[in-house]
Amino acid sequence: MIKSANQYPVHTLLSHESNVMYSVPPYQREYSWYKPQWEALFEDLIEADGPHFLGTIITLDQTTDPLDSNILQVIDGQQRLTTLALLLAAVHSALKENFDQIDDDTRLDMTNLSRQLVRKTDKKPRVTPQRQGHNFDDYGCALEEAGLPVQGEKKPYYPIRRIAKCYHHFRSAIAKLSRTEQITEAEAAQRVRDAALRAVIVKIEVANHADAFKLFESLNNRGMPLSPVDLIKNHLLAESDKKQVMSVDEAFNNWNTILTSLGDNYAVQERFLRHYYNAFKAELPTLTDASVAKKSNLIRIYETLLGHDLQGVVGQLVEASRIYGRINCVVEFDQPASLDHAFQRLMRAQGAPSHALMMWLMSKQRELELTDAHMKQVVDRLISFFVRRNLTGMPQTYELDKLFMKTIEGIDGAKGDAVLRVITKRLTEVSAPDEEFQKRLLGPIYEENTDVARYILTTLTEDAMTKETTVDLWRQESNHYVWTIEHILPQGDNLPSAWHEMLGGEEIAYKAQKEQRHRLGNLTITAYNSNLGNKSFLEKRDRQDSQGRPIGYRNGLPLNADLAERETWMADDIEERTKTLAAKVMERFPLASIE
Repeated sequence: MIKSANQYPVHTLLSHESNVMYSVPPYQREYSWYKPQWEALFEDLIEADGPHFLGTIITLDQTTDPLDSNILQVIDGQQRLTTLALLLAAVHSALKENFDQIDDDTRLDMTNLSRQLVRKTDKKPRVTPQRQGHNFDDYGCALEEAGLPVQGEKKPYYPIRRIAKCYHHFRSAIAKLSRTEQITEAEAAQRVRDAALRAVIVKIEVANHADAFKLFESLNNRGMPLSPVDLIKNHLLAESDKKQVMSVDEAFNNWNTILTSLGDNYAVQERFLRHYYNAFKAELPTLTDASVAKKSNLIRIYETLLGHDLQGVVGQLVEASRIYGRINCVVEFDQPASLDHAFQRLMRAQGAPSHALMMWLMSKQRELELTDAHMKQVVDRLISFFVRRNLTGMPQTYELDKLFMKTIEGIDGAKGDAVLRVITKRLTEVSAPDEEFQKRLLGPIYEENTDVARYILTTLTEDAMTKETTVDLWRQESNHYVWTIEHILPQGDNLPSAWHEMLGGEEIAYKAQKEQRHRLGNLTITAYNSNLGNKSFLEKRDRQDSQGRPIGYRNGLPLNADLAERETWMADDIEERTKTLAAKVMERFPLASIE
């Protein structure tokens, strides 16, 4: 229920004479506006002919002692209010730095501005962001930096986080406005101040959290768009308040526990919510037109589930998220079990669609009489399945969710080894036959699927490593793999003359390159791909770094052992190595039924 909805100028909402405070609750997202939003706000204010409309905020009165503070909880509009406060802080900074050049009226405006941002009585900021991502500490530091009577605690990397960047952006924008308009910096600051304070905001006040979240969803058509995960969270908080089965804070803490287990990747969070429904569908209330959870129906599914048994569903989600987080390797263990290593391999094999099955099996492990050895065998079968599927395209991507749901249904009463047989039989039935898999392995695999090619080459290399020769082929720097695929016969244009000579002339070399470059036998793994490039075969083989360490094909990787002693690299060599590696892959990733 809406208690009131009125339009106010900013100078009224932030009146220096009032005791009002705007508090952002902890369940809100951290400050997320970027430079484009900062620039748009500044330009809109400066260029507006009259009062600029800043949009809507939704508040909930949380006042406990009106004589002390009138506390309004900001359910929607925190990005706008925080940015506006940082803009006014930048104005205060500009005026204070030019204090000797301003008149008495402007000095009074500066004093009032200080009280609009920080209450005179207790030195508390009128707008208080939540603490996630150091928002609260960074905001206090920005106000202190602006010369306001607030003492902030500067956390490491403060200057590179968004709140500090926002404040400095506006401080620079005021200086730029001064230069552009050929006015003093104090005059520019006053112009910004006047425009900001006469801008208007519609403040909607609601009676309770449930009304606030519902209204928040209906008005969410601007700024940073909400994902289904955010909207489901809001519905949970609204329902918890409405049904009074748990407090909003308790509901938020449970939700936070779920997200902590899943990590901060939105794709993983959303996939978990889909997989939870798909995996446990038989145990959940029946929903019409929701045979499979998809992004399009996810919100409706969880509105129904939470409406049916909020406390029970939340408790189940908390437990399931811990399992799902382990499958997704969110937490790194000091001494990971062999099963955790298997989960990591499954992720690298792009096996995420099977996480619904694995979550269900892990949750029912004792009931199904499955040991960790059983679970590892299941993961190994899934890895083989996905290596084959991702190369052959069989079955289609849209079939995968239903495949694993039907696999769960098919387990029906099976225990121990029988569970493994059911899973293996189901995967074998829908996979491409060996002949098709082998055909793809012998073809231009790099062109078909680069990720599968890298996974295959990496796995064959790791299998041949010893404890003494182990190298982390999945290490990343700046979000890129250090070890990458290297084409032995270069794939690029302008093949060097040394290759023409080795292959028997320019025309033959061009034909060999066109036919052979992307085949499995012409691919290897190196950590210095850019250093090898179009060089001749012998240069690539013998390449060393500045300290004399081999970085070419004599780099010690088992995969390159057959290349290290070769003197030439011909089309026939690629054909031979392709067949050899393809045979190893067929053996390494089997998918035969278990009787």
